[in-house]
Amino acid sequence: MLKFFAMLLSSLLLISLLYAEENFSEMSTQELISIMGYIKKENLEKFKKELESRVLTMSEAEKKAYGKNLEKVK
Repeated sequence: MLKFFAMLLSSLLLISLLYAEENFSEMSTQELISIMGYIKKENLEKFKKELESRVLTMSEAEKKAYGKNLEKVK
């Protein structure tokens, strides 16, 4: 049941982020990693720059998720 609510919340967050104005600097690193692969082409460079600027401060778990999702951005 908890997984269901987590998935529902994640889905709602993703949908709202897709329709909201793109301001990546206000998003958490986890939020950025979770939307990798869903960014509009016109916002892709701005997204990549913001995410790359955070790599040095990422936790090990975030770095692992970042590496796993990196193929989605290319």
